[in-house]
Amino acid sequence: MRVRVLIVDDESLARQRVRRLVQAESDVDVVGEAESGREAVSLIRELQPDLVCLDVQMPGLDGFGVLRELDGGHVPMVLFVTAYDEHAQRAFDVHAVDYVLKPVDEDRFKAAFGKARTQLANAVAAERLGALLETVRRMATGGAAMAEARGEAATGDGHGTAGAGASPDAGRFASRMLVKQDGRMFFVKTTDIDWIEADRNYVRLHVGTTTHTIRERISHLEDTLDPRVFARIHRSTIVNLNRVREMQQWFSGDYVVVLEDGTRLRLSRHYRDRVET
Repeated sequence: MRVRVLIVDDESLARQRVRRLVQAESDVDVVGEAESGREAVSLIRELQPDLVCLDVQMPGLDGFGVLRELDGGHVPMVLFVTAYDEHAQRAFDVHAVDYVLKPVDEDRFKAAFGKARTQLANAVAAERLGALLETVRRMATGGAAMAEARGEAATGDGHGTAGAGASPDAGRFASRMLVKQDGRMFFVKTTDIDWIEADRNYVRLHVGTTTHTIRERISHLEDTLDPRVFARIHRSTIVNLNRVREMQQWFSGDYVVVLEDGTRLRLSRHYRDRVET
Protein backbone atom coordinates (compact mmCIF):
# COMPACT_ATOMS: atom_id res chain seq x y z
CA MET A 1 0.00 0.00 0.00
CA ARG A 2 1.14 3.56 -0.66
CA VAL A 3 1.68 5.78 2.35
CA ARG A 4 0.54 9.42 2.19
CA VAL A 5 2.78 11.59 4.36
CA LEU A 6 2.49 15.16 5.65
CA ILE A 7 5.64 16.86 7.01
CA VAL A 8 5.24 19.43 9.80
CA ASP A 9 8.14 21.53 11.13
CA ASP A 10 8.67 25.25 11.59
CA GLU A 11 12.24 24.99 10.26
CA SER A 12 12.69 24.83 6.48
CA LEU A 13 15.96 22.86 6.62
CA ALA A 14 14.39 20.30 8.94
CA ARG A 15 11.47 19.82 6.54
CA GLN A 16 13.88 19.34 3.65
CA ARG A 17 15.83 16.70 5.59
CA VAL A 18 12.69 14.75 6.48
CA ARG A 19 11.39 15.04 2.93
CA ARG A 20 14.59 13.49 1.53
CA LEU A 21 14.36 10.62 4.01
CA VAL A 22 10.69 10.02 3.28
CA GLN A 23 11.19 10.11 -0.48
CA ALA A 24 13.95 7.51 -0.15
CA GLU A 25 11.24 5.07 0.95
CA SER A 26 9.25 3.06 -1.60
CA ASP A 27 5.53 3.57 -2.22
CA VAL A 28 5.35 6.94 -0.50
CA ASP A 29 3.64 10.19 -1.49
CA VAL A 30 4.53 13.43 0.31
CA VAL A 31 1.15 15.14 0.09
CA GLY A 32 2.18 18.41 1.72
CA GLU A 33 4.24 20.39 4.23
CA ALA A 34 3.25 22.70 7.06
CA GLU A 35 5.41 25.17 8.97
CA SER A 36 3.06 25.75 11.91
CA GLY A 37 0.65 23.83 14.09
CA ARG A 38 -2.38 25.71 12.80
CA GLU A 39 -1.43 25.03 9.20
CA ALA A 40 -0.87 21.36 10.09
CA VAL A 41 -4.39 21.02 11.50
CA SER A 42 -5.87 22.56 8.37
CA LEU A 43 -3.87 20.34 6.01
CA ILE A 44 -4.59 17.18 7.98
CA ARG A 45 -8.31 17.87 7.78
CA GLU A 46 -8.07 18.66 4.08
CA LEU A 47 -5.61 15.99 2.88
CA GLN A 48 -6.23 13.22 5.45
CA PRO A 49 -2.70 11.78 5.28
CA ASP A 50 -1.87 8.32 6.59
CA LEU A 51 1.17 9.53 8.52
CA VAL A 52 2.39 12.88 9.85
CA CYS A 53 6.08 13.52 10.56
CA LEU A 54 5.49 16.05 13.33
CA ASP A 55 7.78 18.41 15.23
CA VAL A 56 6.94 18.91 18.91
CA GLN A 57 7.92 22.48 19.69
CA MET A 58 6.48 25.05 17.29
CA PRO A 59 5.28 28.61 17.90
CA GLY A 60 1.58 29.11 18.51
CA LEU A 61 0.42 25.50 18.54
CA ASP A 62 2.84 22.68 19.35
CA GLY A 63 2.69 19.08 18.13
CA PHE A 64 0.53 17.88 21.02
CA GLY A 65 -1.79 20.84 20.46
CA VAL A 66 -2.22 19.71 16.86
CA LEU A 67 -3.43 16.31 18.06
CA ARG A 68 -5.85 17.92 20.53
CA GLU A 69 -7.33 20.05 17.74
CA LEU A 70 -7.95 16.92 15.68
CA ASP A 71 -10.01 15.22 18.38
CA GLY A 72 -13.19 13.86 16.84
CA GLY A 73 -11.90 14.09 13.25
CA HIS A 74 -9.37 12.26 11.10
CA VAL A 75 -6.31 11.45 13.23
CA PRO A 76 -3.38 10.05 11.23
CA MET A 77 -0.52 8.04 12.66
CA VAL A 78 2.17 10.29 14.08
CA LEU A 79 5.95 10.01 13.91
CA PHE A 80 7.47 12.71 16.10
CA VAL A 81 10.70 14.25 14.77
CA THR A 82 12.15 16.69 17.29
CA ALA A 83 15.29 18.02 18.94
CA TYR A 84 13.88 17.61 22.46
CA ASP A 85 14.01 14.23 24.18
CA GLU A 86 12.04 15.24 27.29
CA HIS A 87 8.70 14.77 25.50
CA ALA A 88 9.25 11.10 24.61
CA GLN A 89 7.02 9.61 27.32
CA ARG A 90 4.23 12.04 26.49
CA ALA A 91 4.55 11.09 22.82
CA PHE A 92 3.96 7.43 23.59
CA ASP A 93 1.06 8.35 25.85
CA VAL A 94 -0.70 9.68 22.74
CA HIS A 95 0.18 6.46 20.87
CA ALA A 96 2.80 7.94 18.56
CA VAL A 97 4.44 5.42 16.24
CA ASP A 98 7.93 6.53 17.27
CA TYR A 99 9.99 9.44 18.56
CA VAL A 100 13.04 10.36 16.46
CA LEU A 101 15.57 12.93 17.66
CA LYS A 102 17.28 15.58 15.53
CA PRO A 103 19.70 15.57 13.86
CA VAL A 104 17.86 12.70 12.24
CA ASP A 105 19.94 9.60 11.61
CA GLU A 106 19.03 7.89 8.32
CA ASP A 107 18.98 4.35 9.74
CA ARG A 108 17.00 5.42 12.78
CA PHE A 109 14.42 7.16 10.60
CA LYS A 110 14.18 4.15 8.29
CA ALA A 111 13.46 1.86 11.25
CA ALA A 112 10.80 4.24 12.57
CA PHE A 113 9.17 4.55 9.16
CA GLY A 114 9.13 0.76 8.81
CA LYS A 115 7.30 0.54 12.13
CA ALA A 116 4.76 3.08 10.86
CA ARG A 117 4.23 1.13 7.65
CA THR A 118 3.59 -2.07 9.63
CA GLN A 119 1.06 -0.37 11.90
CA LEU A 120 -0.73 1.16 8.92
CA ALA A 121 -1.00 -2.22 7.23
CA ASN A 122 -2.45 -3.76 10.38
CA ALA A 123 -4.87 -0.87 10.77
CA VAL A 124 -6.11 -1.45 7.21
CA ALA A 125 -6.50 -5.15 7.96
CA ALA A 126 -8.51 -4.34 11.08
CA GLU A 127 -10.78 -1.96 9.18
CA ARG A 128 -11.40 -4.54 6.48
CA LEU A 129 -12.11 -7.24 9.00
CA GLY A 130 -14.60 -4.88 10.62
CA ALA A 131 -16.25 -4.31 7.25
CA LEU A 132 -16.30 -8.05 6.65
CA LEU A 133 -17.99 -8.58 10.01
CA GLU A 134 -20.71 -6.10 9.09
CA THR A 135 -21.20 -7.84 5.74
CA VAL A 136 -21.52 -11.22 7.44
CA ARG A 137 -24.06 -9.84 9.91
CA ARG A 138 -26.13 -8.32 7.09
CA MET A 139 -25.98 -11.59 5.17
CA ALA A 140 -27.03 -13.53 8.25
CA THR A 141 -30.01 -11.23 8.79
CA GLY A 142 -31.00 -11.35 5.13
CA GLY A 143 -30.47 -15.10 4.97
CA ALA A 144 -32.76 -15.69 7.94
CA ALA A 145 -35.48 -13.60 6.31
CA MET A 146 -35.11 -15.51 3.02
CA ALA A 147 -35.22 -18.87 4.81
CA GLU A 148 -38.39 -17.85 6.60
CA ALA A 149 -39.96 -16.73 3.33
CA ARG A 150 -39.01 -20.00 1.63
CA GLY A 151 -40.49 -21.93 4.54
CA GLU A 152 -43.77 -20.08 4.21
CA ALA A 153 -43.84 -20.69 0.46
CA ALA A 154 -43.12 -24.39 0.91
CA THR A 155 -45.92 -24.89 3.43
CA GLY A 156 -48.43 -22.40 2.03
CA ASP A 157 -49.99 -24.59 -0.67
CA GLY A 158 -48.31 -27.93 -0.10
CA HIS A 159 -46.47 -27.82 -3.43
CA GLY A 160 -43.27 -26.01 -2.39
CA THR A 161 -39.89 -27.68 -2.99
CA ALA A 162 -37.39 -27.88 -0.15
CA GLY A 163 -34.37 -25.72 -0.89
CA ALA A 164 -36.02 -23.78 -3.69
CA GLY A 165 -34.39 -20.39 -4.15
CA ALA A 166 -31.32 -21.44 -2.17
CA SER A 167 -28.00 -19.75 -2.79
CA PRO A 168 -25.82 -21.30 -5.55
CA ASP A 169 -23.20 -21.83 -2.81
CA ALA A 170 -25.55 -23.98 -0.73
CA GLY A 171 -24.05 -27.42 -0.10
CA ARG A 172 -20.50 -26.42 -1.00
CA PHE A 173 -19.45 -25.99 2.61
CA ALA A 174 -19.83 -28.17 5.70
CA SER A 175 -22.95 -27.51 7.76
CA ARG A 176 -22.03 -29.93 10.55
CA MET A 177 -19.11 -32.00 11.86
CA LEU A 178 -18.99 -35.47 13.36
CA VAL A 179 -17.39 -35.61 16.80
CA LYS A 180 -16.71 -38.44 19.23
CA GLN A 181 -17.01 -38.01 22.97
CA ASP A 182 -17.46 -40.41 25.89
CA GLY A 183 -17.97 -43.40 23.60
CA ARG A 184 -20.67 -41.78 21.48
CA MET A 185 -20.73 -39.99 18.14
CA PHE A 186 -22.85 -36.98 17.24
CA PHE A 187 -22.92 -33.97 14.95
CA VAL A 188 -22.06 -30.37 15.81
CA LYS A 189 -23.50 -27.61 13.62
CA THR A 190 -20.73 -25.41 12.19
CA THR A 191 -22.82 -22.34 13.03
CA ASP A 192 -22.55 -23.31 16.71
CA ILE A 193 -18.74 -23.24 16.65
CA ASP A 194 -17.21 -20.11 18.20
CA TRP A 195 -13.62 -20.72 17.14
CA ILE A 196 -11.24 -23.50 16.14
CA GLU A 197 -7.79 -24.16 17.51
CA ALA A 198 -5.09 -26.29 15.86
CA ASP A 199 -3.05 -28.85 17.81
CA ARG A 200 -0.70 -30.66 15.38
CA ASN A 201 -2.86 -33.25 13.55
CA TYR A 202 -5.91 -32.39 15.62
CA VAL A 203 -8.22 -29.42 16.01
CA ARG A 204 -10.30 -28.34 18.98
CA LEU A 205 -13.78 -27.03 18.26
CA HIS A 206 -14.81 -24.46 20.86
CA VAL A 207 -18.60 -24.54 21.19
CA GLY A 208 -19.77 -22.38 24.07
CA THR A 209 -18.24 -23.84 27.23
CA THR A 210 -17.61 -27.20 25.53
CA THR A 211 -14.56 -28.28 23.55
CA HIS A 212 -14.51 -31.15 21.05
CA THR A 213 -11.30 -32.61 19.64
CA ILE A 214 -11.26 -34.22 16.20
CA ARG A 215 -8.46 -35.64 14.09
CA GLU A 216 -8.12 -33.14 11.25
CA ARG A 217 -5.57 -30.62 9.99
CA ILE A 218 -6.67 -27.03 10.29
CA SER A 219 -5.65 -26.29 6.68
CA HIS A 220 -8.02 -28.98 5.38
CA LEU A 221 -10.79 -27.95 7.74
CA GLU A 222 -10.46 -24.36 6.56
CA ASP A 223 -11.29 -25.46 3.00
CA THR A 224 -14.57 -27.02 4.14
CA LEU A 225 -15.88 -23.94 5.96
CA ASP A 226 -17.82 -21.05 4.44
CA PRO A 227 -15.31 -18.15 4.11
CA ARG A 228 -18.14 -15.66 4.49
CA VAL A 229 -18.59 -16.90 8.06
CA PHE A 230 -15.21 -18.31 9.12
CA ALA A 231 -11.85 -16.56 8.81
CA ARG A 232 -8.40 -17.88 9.58
CA ILE A 233 -6.68 -15.18 11.62
CA HIS A 234 -3.61 -17.14 12.74
CA ARG A 235 -1.81 -20.29 11.62
CA SER A 236 -3.50 -22.11 14.50
CA THR A 237 -6.81 -20.24 14.72
CA ILE A 238 -10.05 -19.98 12.75
CA VAL A 239 -12.81 -17.75 14.09
CA ASN A 240 -16.55 -17.57 13.50
CA LEU A 241 -16.98 -13.94 12.42
CA ASN A 242 -20.46 -13.82 13.91
CA ARG A 243 -18.90 -14.30 17.36
CA VAL A 244 -16.51 -11.34 17.10
CA ARG A 245 -17.39 -8.45 19.42
CA GLU A 246 -14.49 -6.07 18.80
CA MET A 247 -10.85 -5.68 17.85
CA GLN A 248 -8.21 -4.09 20.05
CA GLN A 249 -4.77 -2.82 19.08
CA TRP A 250 -1.98 -4.79 20.67
CA PHE A 251 1.78 -4.35 20.82
CA SER A 252 3.77 -3.41 17.67
CA GLY A 253 0.64 -2.66 15.68
CA ASP A 254 -0.83 -6.16 15.99
CA TYR A 255 -4.51 -6.68 16.85
CA VAL A 256 -6.46 -8.89 19.24
CA VAL A 257 -9.86 -10.23 18.19
CA VAL A 258 -12.28 -10.29 21.15
CA LEU A 259 -15.21 -12.72 20.99
CA GLU A 260 -18.64 -12.21 22.56
CA ASP A 261 -17.69 -14.42 25.54
CA GLY A 262 -14.49 -12.44 26.17
CA THR A 263 -12.09 -14.88 24.50
CA ARG A 264 -9.11 -13.01 23.09
CA LEU A 265 -7.45 -14.29 19.90
CA ARG A 266 -4.47 -12.80 18.11
CA LEU A 267 -4.83 -11.53 14.52
CA SER A 268 -1.52 -12.54 12.94
CA ARG A 269 0.09 -10.18 10.44
CA HIS A 270 0.83 -13.22 8.27
CA TYR A 271 -2.89 -13.65 7.64
CA ARG A 272 -3.87 -10.03 7.20
CA ASP A 273 -3.84 -10.36 3.38
CA ARG A 274 -6.66 -12.89 3.70
CA VAL A 275 -8.62 -10.38 5.74
CA GLU A 276 -7.95 -7.62 3.19
CA THR A 277 -9.27 -9.58 0.20
